[in-house]
Amino acid sequence: MLEGLIPRLRVGTVYDIDLDLLQDKGYKGIITDLDNTLVGAKDPLANPKLEAWLEEVKRRGFKLVIVSNNNEHRVAHFATPLDIQYVHAARKPALKAFHKALRLMELKPEETIVIGDQMLTDVLGGNRMGMFTILVQPIAIHDEGWTTRINRRIERIVTARLRRTGKWHEED
Repeated sequence: MLEGLIPRLRVGTVYDIDLDLLQDKGYKGIITDLDNTLVGAKDPLANPKLEAWLEEVKRRGFKLVIVSNNNEHRVAHFATPLDIQYVHAARKPALKAFHKALRLMELKPEETIVIGDQMLTDVLGGNRMGMFTILVQPIAIHDEGWTTRINRRIERIVTARLRRTGKWHEED
């Protein structure tokens, strides 16, 4: 049951993702979370380093959609200047927003990567859809809301259990 919470890959930040490898494996689209995945939860806009990374993602031909549980004002304010499509109020891990993102990109789940900082929302939703899931370390835990803080506590319990059963290995 807990296997649905295990990401296919764990990295420190989006900058640690090997885009060449993913492209070579045939992935064509990226669904990414916003808060604590791309920027801190209270950062209104992308920094220059992130802007450059997002441009590189697009230059390589990846289609890109932000899927966030946050409200439309927050997500639109971030995504619109970058010319990135988005789905707000996603209610992840519910699948409706993931389906919408796939329609926006005109891709199939097996062609798509999900990047996020939470096992209970991003990873679970992406795994349920049959997508390649990448878990990043959260950028600014101190800025998270109370629901995310609850999720983090659950994640620690789940991770400990997965370690005990040999299903969660520490990265090198």
